[in-house]
Parts: sequence; C-alpha cells; structure tokens
Amino acid sequence: MPMYNLNINGKKLSADVSDDTPLLWVLRDHLGLVGTKYGCGIASCGACTIHLNGEAIRSCMLPVSSVGNAEVTTIEGLSALGDHPVQQAWDQVDVPQCGFCQAGQIMTAAAFLKKNPNPSEKQIIETMNSHLCRCGTYHRIKEAVQIAAKNMK
Repeated sequence: MPMYNLNINGKKLSADVSDDTPLLWVLRDHLGLVGTKYGCGIASCGACTIHLNGEAIRSCMLPVSSVGNAEVTTIEGLSALGDHPVQQAWDQVDVPQCGFCQAGQIMTAAAFLKKNPNPSEKQIIETMNSHLCRCGTYHRIKEAVQIAAKNMK
C-alpha cells in the first residue's frame, strides 16, 4: 500500500493505506482523529464534514489519493481550545442533544461564515439544511450561526 503524507490540522501526518480509502477512515482509523463522524457513507448527512483548503467537504466519499498537499482541518484542528466563535455560539445556544452531527455542522458553519460573514437567515438555512440532525435542533443551529456571525465581526 502507498504511504500518504498529509497536512492535517497544521501537522504532517502519514498513513499507509490503499489509494481508494476514504479520508474519513484515514482520519478515524489510522490517525486517531475521531471527532469527524461516520453517518451515512454516501456524503448525504454531513456528519463527516471537514475542511479541505478551507472548503467544507464530506470526507466519507473523498479518496485519500485525491487529497495531495491540500490542508485538511478536522473539528480537532478548528480551534486548539475549542473557542472558535462557532463553537462558542454552539455552547451558548446549547445546540447539541445527542451531538453526533455537531462536528460536521460546526465545520460547515465555520467555512460558510468565513466566506459569508454577514449571511441572511435564508442563506444560513439553505447552507445548514444540507446536514441531517436526528434530534431536530435546526432552529438552535440557525440561531448559533447567527450569533457566531455577529461575534466574528
């Protein structure tokens, strides 16, 4: 199997895996970064969302061979102290119930707000509706993204 040298959360990490191994499994099973969750395996639910060069990407369908030298950021690397404005807003609004989808939701919200620091409610809903939340905390997710947008200014 080939050795992949990856730039993850600002560190150079290596994994000896098949070229078709999804990045999600490299992160979780080979590198011990288990904050990124497996949900559906078909890039529909959003639980596996990470940043690839700052873009929110579903990692369950992304082969490690396509990552190259790109910068990968997982929930563990979003903020060393867990104090990113989106994470703080999530805590403030008490978004999670089961918490399973939250890492993916947070990663999508962070990438979205970086591109669109002053989003409308409609834009927030459209962006965040690409995620599935089994607990139905969508109204709190929207509120947290609104608060994070204000706090990031």
